[in-house]
Amino acid sequence: MDATVFLGQASLGITLGLAALGSSLGVGAAGRAAAGAWGKEAKAGKPLNFSYIILTGMPLSQTIYAFVLMFVGLKTGIIGEAAVTATHAGTLFGIGLAAGICEMISAWVQGQIGAAACRALSEGGGKGLINMIIAMGMVETVGLFGLVFMLLMIPK
Repeated sequence: MDATVFLGQASLGITLGLAALGSSLGVGAAGRAAAGAWGKEAKAGKPLNFSYIILTGMPLSQTIYAFVLMFVGLKTGIIGEAAVTATHAGTLFGIGLAAGICEMISAWVQGQIGAAACRALSEGGGKGLINMIIAMGMVETVGLFGLVFMLLMIPK
């Protein structure tokens, strides 16, 4: 296999791998904060707040975005009738790396905001959930932009 073709093919795995890493870091950060808040609520004899699940799960979407990009890139670049991997390997690698980094950082930061939101809800009596989801949604938009912009760059 030509090293150039391999570079183009590897780009798809890099995209998904980096996004999954970011989602794992984001879910981990928010999940730890949620667990602490649940422990505090359980100790106080309060019902456990379901909102923490929403905040913990939001960073997962970036892995889905990377999967969509990988799937479209796989069809266009590798298994399509006119595979473009050999002629556009550098482009595909750049797209994969840029999308992977975008999704990774978006998910990671979203998890950090989710962690802070769990703590704020716990300490603030559950007030402000919508504002916190909006803040996390702003970071989500960066992940969506990464998906859309990179999809537009995939060679035909």
